[in-house]
Amino acid sequence: MAISRREIVQNLRSQLENGRFIVGAGAGTGLSAKCAEAGGVDMIIIYNSGRYRMAGRGSLAGLMPYGDANQIVMDMGGEVLPIVQNTPVLAGVCGTDPFRLMDVYLKQLKGMGFSGVQNFPTVGLIDGVFRQNLEETGMGYHLEVDMIRKAHELDLLTTPYVFNEEDAINMAKAGADVLVAHVGLTTKGSIGAKTALTLDESAVLVQKIHDAGKSVNPDILVICHGGPISEPEDVEYVLGRTSGVVGFFGASSIERLPTEVAITEQVRRFKKLMK
Repeated sequence: MAISRREIVQNLRSQLENGRFIVGAGAGTGLSAKCAEAGGVDMIIIYNSGRYRMAGRGSLAGLMPYGDANQIVMDMGGEVLPIVQNTPVLAGVCGTDPFRLMDVYLKQLKGMGFSGVQNFPTVGLIDGVFRQNLEETGMGYHLEVDMIRKAHELDLLTTPYVFNEEDAINMAKAGADVLVAHVGLTTKGSIGAKTALTLDESAVLVQKIHDAGKSVNPDILVICHGGPISEPEDVEYVLGRTSGVVGFFGASSIERLPTEVAITEQVRRFKKLMK
């Protein structure tokens, strides 16, 4: 059952008032979602990359033409929504999908029990000439902003990925509740990226995004995600070097990296047993 946007925002602010940072988690399986809830996560987000990630592929698979991203989320919803008891579950929505009437689709998600949305897959992860051509041919980030605006009007919680100051301003104007400052594909692990900003560079970018969003809406919440911010100590480092940033959203950081370590180490322990 969907949790109201007002209740979620109140809960998030209550966490902050009690001195606790906000933590959101991506989930590619029902078990990931169940464990994240048991750990006390504040929000669970499911999107197509979660399925690819837990299949052993990099998260950027979610941006490739391997499947219908929005249909995959609806299928994943059938696995995750029944098993999560008290935590809001958000859907990753491909806002540029040319085969969805977005007003209708968002209502379907809400009817299924999703409490909010995030913009993923996102063209915000694409740069260069290809990104320019997407914008020029009507498949740009502005459609993701429009999707967040429509979701806000439906009273869904909105937690969009933003990549720079302009994105932050546009999403804040669209009514976003939480800006997720995205600093790139998560590093570390067997399928993590190798090219990324440093933690110090990430802190600078996150602060710029924070300040831009707050310039539009002083009440907006800003959390960080991605790049080298992949372990709790990384988050602590960035939060200690920014002002006003109130949490972290982890996908690979919360379900892929711990899984890689746990399974690998468990097998090694079994293999150490001798006859």
